[in-house]
Order: sequence, then C-alpha cells, then structure tokens
Amino acid sequence: MIDNLAADGGGKSRGKPSGVRVGLLGRLGVSRRWQRNLTAYWMILPALLLYVVFKVYPIGQGLWISLHRWDGLSDMEWLGLRNYQFVFRDKVFWLALKHTFVFAFAVTIIKNALGLFLAVLLNRKMRGRTFFRAAAFMPVTMAFVVIGVLWSWIYNPTFGLLNNILKSLGLESLIMGWLSDPKIALWSIVTVDVWKWTGFHMVLFLAGLQNIPLELYEAATIDGASRVQSFLKITLPLLAQVTAVSVLMSLMGAFVSNYDVVYVMTGGGPYHSTEVAMTWIVQTGFRFSALGKASAMSFIVFAFIFVVGVIQLATMTRNKKYEM
Repeated sequence: MIDNLAADGGGKSRGKPSGVRVGLLGRLGVSRRWQRNLTAYWMILPALLLYVVFKVYPIGQGLWISLHRWDGLSDMEWLGLRNYQFVFRDKVFWLALKHTFVFAFAVTIIKNALGLFLAVLLNRKMRGRTFFRAAAFMPVTMAFVVIGVLWSWIYNPTFGLLNNILKSLGLESLIMGWLSDPKIALWSIVTVDVWKWTGFHMVLFLAGLQNIPLELYEAATIDGASRVQSFLKITLPLLAQVTAVSVLMSLMGAFVSNYDVVYVMTGGGPYHSTEVAMTWIVQTGFRFSALGKASAMSFIVFAFIFVVGVIQLATMTRNKKYEM
C-alpha cells in the first residue's frame, strides 16, 4: 500500500501542480510564452486602434485626396500625379518652402545658442536666479496667437514700442516697417519665435548642466584650464545628448509649427515675403478650394522634413558612445 501511495504521489508530482488553472489557450496547446505575448498585444490594442484611427487613416486619406481634384464638397475627380505636377510648377509654393527652411534653420541655431548661454549663466549661484529663470520661461506658457498680437503692436510703425524706443534714443535711422518691409519681415517673425522658445531650450540645457559632476570642473581648474577650455572640453561634450534632443525638437517644431505666428502677424505678406509652406498649404486648400493640390503639397513637405530629420539623426548619432 505504501508503494502504491508513493507511486500515486510520484504521478501527481509529474503532472500539473495542484491549484494551477489551465485556460482555454492552454487546452488548445498554446504555450505560456505565446499566452504572455497575447496578453501584451491585448493591452496595447486600444492605443494601437487610436493611433490607426487618428494617425494612419488620416495620412492614407490625405494621400488619396492628393490624387484627386476636390473642393471639399463636390465629387472627387481622379487626376493621378497631376496635382504633384501642378505643385512643382507653383512658384509661390517653392518660395514658401525656401522661407520655411530659412525660418527653421535660423530659429534652431539662435534658440539653442541663446538657450545654452542662458542655461550656463543661470546655472551659477547668483541673487534672483529663480526669478530670472521663471522670467525666461514665461513666454513658453503663452499662446502663439497672443504673442503674435503682442508683437504686432510692438512692431507697429505708428505707435509701436520698438520704434518709439529707437526714436527716444536718437536712432531714427533704424526706424522701419518691421512687418511691412519684405527684406526684414521674415526675420522679424524669426525674432518672435526665438523670444518664445528660448526659455524652453534653456530648461533642457539646465537639466543637462546639473547632471555634470562638479569634480570635473575642479580637476580642470587644478590642471590650469580656463573657463573657456572647461566649457569646450567638459560642458559641450557632456551636453551632446541634450543638444541632440534640443536641436531635433526645435528643428522639427520650426518646420510644422510656424503657421499660427505667421498668419496672425502678416498672413504671409507682404508680397509673399513671409509665406511659409503651412500658410500657403492652408490658403491653397481652403481659400482656393484646391484640397487635392494642398494635400500634394503636404506630402512634399513631409518628404523634405523626413529627409532632414534622418540626416540630422545620422549626423548626431555617428559616435557609438552616444545613445538617443
């Protein structure tokens, strides 16, 4: 009998442990590994569905529209790639695309340079440091429409603050139509974008600076390194990752987030001197009721931005020690 009980116990130990429930998938022969994978897939399914509905489907629909003539109300008329041919012959679009690249690269360089300068300056111990940090970040919290109206008043040639300050300083030769002169209108808008976003990039660089060990600077001082040498040999290399993220965010944002400030301040004028790709796309689609052509413009802009982004990432991640 003892032998029989031992045999029965041994048989139970070789079977499935007591208390473990075997689900339907287990009964169908699905391994535990695949069951865990299926559980993960079910958990990400809601987010995946939202992404498909609000991202993938609109992109596909936009591509389909770009192959048709459509005003948004009547039936679509198939054109194939002729919308893209129309875009390639549109001189205003290519001028707007040129302005977009000038705007994007200018604000990216200036914002990151000023942000790094302010971060280094406000990372030191000084009286009122918190106040100056908050003041530099304040424009980031303001809507671009509000900022556009505010700076339109500042640039106003009649009662604008900027020209009145120049006049009071005896610099009448510098007084000009900041938004009405085609030669400087785009750069006036670049200044507004830089003013708004410099504080944001300052915060990014401040976070990176505060992660650099002070012992490195102390050792450099003992070795006789100057502040400039410490900045070039310690600060900049250790901020490489933060710089890459900051440059990528500012560059991609400048390409696609310049519509509101341009529209509020100049509407693309004068004489298309501040026209950017986004403003011309919106005008083409809704003012001229050419949604197919506007969609084609959007995909051309997307292709350019994609190429620029890939080149930038490839350039800034060549070092194997660097990880995004």
